[in-house]
Amino acid sequence: MEVEKIELNERNNAAQLKTAAHPPGRFERLIQPCLAELVGTTFFVFIGCVSVIENLEAAGRLQPALAHGLAVAVMVACMAEISEWNIIFKMISQLCLFCKQGFCQHDVLFQVMTSKAKYMNATGAAFTILQSHDQLGEVFFAELAMTCLVTMVVLLGAVNGKSKSPLVPFMVGCTVLFNILAGGDVSGTCLNPARAFGPALLTNYWAYHWVYWVGPIGGALIAAALVRFLLGDEKTRIIMK
Repeated sequence: MEVEKIELNERNNAAQLKTAAHPPGRFERLIQPCLAELVGTTFFVFIGCVSVIENLEAAGRLQPALAHGLAVAVMVACMAEISEWNIIFKMISQLCLFCKQGFCQHDVLFQVMTSKAKYMNATGAAFTILQSHDQLGEVFFAELAMTCLVTMVVLLGAVNGKSKSPLVPFMVGCTVLFNILAGGDVSGTCLNPARAFGPALLTNYWAYHWVYWVGPIGGALIAAALVRFLLGDEKTRIIMK
């Protein structure tokens, strides 16, 4: 592990020197990260939705868990070097994926791999598991806790200097996989509002939709606060330096 951290630090230093010598242009600073989010979210949601629609009852949560885990691992590995500062533009890019291309995705991508009967039977992979107020507390807490966990892994493995690791794509993928296995039957394991928004838009299914925004966003904020205030290294923490 020490050798891996040394190699990672050397690569980061080399990247910083290259950036200092050749400052990134507008395309690399603004457009490229948004395109990366657009493409990455397209395939993440596509794989996630198809795995739910085509899931065999005998496989339980294993099939969607593996599909989501592998998709996240590949996406994190491919996008690790993309700039991280323009979060607002990235969020807009994720949502524009469904506002502008959602029906195209429905007509082309889903129907190429799934039958109309299976698509309708799964309500287009929308989150229909929450059916009453009695479930609200447990579903909200599940989304809050699971998103907090996966966000912590990302922040400590990819952002925090002291704990950075080249294995972060594998760790994030495994965290998503375990989250789905543990919480799939509780909340459906959304973890990302864009994953809930797309299917809801295409199927017009909005029952308790707000939970899949407030839960993941709240969990991500808690994770960020923990890293910034308690768990981060001296450079990352904003108190007790």
